[in-house]
Amino acid sequence: MPKSKLHMSISADNAVPPDSDTSEDSPSSSPSVTPTYEKTSFPRDGSPPNFTTGTHPTGIAAGRLPEEVYTNTLPAWRAALRQRCVKVVEWESQVLGRWQARVRTPWLDTYFLQTSMLGTHTFFLLFLPCLFFFGHHDLGRGLCYALAFGLYSSSFLKDLVCSPRPFAPPVTRLTIGSHHLEYGFPSTHSTNSMSITLFLGSHIYDLHRAGSISTTTFVAWNVGFVVYMLSILGGRLYMGMHGFLDCSAGLILGVVGWVMQRLLMPAVEKWLAHSDWNAPLTVTAVCLLLVNQHPSPVDDCPCFEDAIAFVSVVLGLLISVWCSHRVPALDPARFTTVTPGAALDSPAAAATWTLFVLLKLTTGIAAVFGWRMLAKPSVQTLLPPLFRWLARASPVRLPHRRHYTPATEYSHGPPHTLRAVPSMIDLDLATGEVVDGVASGLRGRAAGAVKRRGAGGEKVVTFEANEGGAQDDRVKHYDADVLTRVVVYAGIGIVSCMLVPAMFEALEWGF
Repeated sequence: MPKSKLHMSISADNAVPPDSDTSEDSPSSSPSVTPTYEKTSFPRDGSPPNFTTGTHPTGIAAGRLPEEVYTNTLPAWRAALRQRCVKVVEWESQVLGRWQARVRTPWLDTYFLQTSMLGTHTFFLLFLPCLFFFGHHDLGRGLCYALAFGLYSSSFLKDLVCSPRPFAPPVTRLTIGSHHLEYGFPSTHSTNSMSITLFLGSHIYDLHRAGSISTTTFVAWNVGFVVYMLSILGGRLYMGMHGFLDCSAGLILGVVGWVMQRLLMPAVEKWLAHSDWNAPLTVTAVCLLLVNQHPSPVDDCPCFEDAIAFVSVVLGLLISVWCSHRVPALDPARFTTVTPGAALDSPAAAATWTLFVLLKLTTGIAAVFGWRMLAKPSVQTLLPPLFRWLARASPVRLPHRRHYTPATEYSHGPPHTLRAVPSMIDLDLATGEVVDGVASGLRGRAAGAVKRRGAGGEKVVTFEANEGGAQDDRVKHYDADVLTRVVVYAGIGIVSCMLVPAMFEALEWGF
C-alpha cells in the first residue's frame, strides 16, 4: 500500500477511543479493549443495554458491538434491516480494502481529507449565514431547507438502522473530526453534496434562462458543482468512511430533500406571511416533534445533534419569515442601502467595498458566535431546575432519550462550555505514515484526555496512548443539552437571517 505523508493516528475499529490519537512510535499491535457484556439484560423500554463494565465501550466503533446487543435491544424489524445492511458492509469492506490498496497516494489522501471539510457542520455554520449578510435571503433560506430535509432524514435512518461503517481493517479509514463516531448508513456527506449541487445548479439554470449569465459562466458553474459532488462522494469511498450502499442512499435522500424544498417550502412561507400567532407556535411544535421522534440508537452516536441543529435553524428561519412580514424594519424586501463602494468604479471604491465586506463578515459571524456563547450557558442554567420541577409537579413523564441523563439524576450540570465551534486549528495535516486501521487527521497526542463530540464539550475520555483503550468515561450526556441545542440554533437562524441584516441596513452598510 502506498505510504501517506499525513500525520494520522492508527487503530482498528475495536482498538482505541475513536477520538484519541496514538503516537507513531507506539507499537502497531496495541492490545484491544474487549469489554464483557451482561447477556441477561437487554431492556426494550428505551434504556441502553446493561454492560458489566459500567460504561459504554468507547473503544468500539458505532455499530460494532456484539450482534446480540442489537438483536435484543432493537425491535425485530429494525434488527432484521440492520442485519441486511451489515451483510452488505462485510462485502463492501473487502472490495474497498482491495481498491484502496491499488489507488491510494499521499496526494489523494490530502485532497479527500481537505475536501471532506466542505460537508461538515462547522463549514455550514460559517458559510450559510454569509448568504444572508450579503442580501441573498431567498438563496440562503432555500439552501438551508434543502440541507435540513436531507440531513434530518439521513440522521433519522442512521439511528434507525444502526449499521456500521466499512470495517477497518481491511479498510483504512481516513477521517478529520468526529464523523467516524456515527453509523454508516446512509452517507450524510453524500446527501448534503447532492442537495447543494441540485439547489445551486437549479439556481444557476434559472439565471441562465433569464439571461443574467452567459452560457460559458453557466457551464463553468455546473462543472464546479459536479467536481464538488464527485469529490465528496469519491472521498467517502476512498477514505473508507462509507460503502456503495451508504453513498447511494445518501444521494437519493439529497434528491428528495431538494424536491421537498422546491415543492413544499414556498407554500409554507406563503402561509407564514398571512398567519397570526398560531404560525410560529405551529412550526415550533413541529420542530419539537421532529426532535422527539428521532430514533434512539443502540450506540452513543452523535449524528442526532446535527439533526437537531439543522431542524432548529430552520425553525429560526421560519420565525424570521413570520416576523419580517409584521415588522417593516426587519423585512429584507424593504432594505434599500447598498454596500459602500459597490460600484467598483475606482481603486478607492474597490478598497472601500472590500473593507465593508470584511467588516460585515467579521461583525456578522461575531454576532452568531456571541449569541451561541451567551445563550448556551444561560439555557443550561435554566432548564435543569425546570425539568426537575416538571418531573415532580407533572403527572406526565417527561420524554427521555437513551444515553441522556435526566435532570433528576444530577445536581450539577451541564457545565457551561464557551467554545463556540470546533477549532479548525485541530485539523492539522502534518507529515507521517498511515498503516491499516482507522486514521485521524487530528494532531497526535501522546497521552491525556480528549473531549468527545456529542456532550457539549464535556464528555471526557481519558486514555494512555500505548495501552489502546479507554480507562474512564466520567461524564454523561445531559437531558438539558437537547433543548439547549434547539434554543441556541433557532437563535442562530434568527440572528443570521433577520437581526444581523437589519442591523446592517440601519448602519447603512448595505446588503
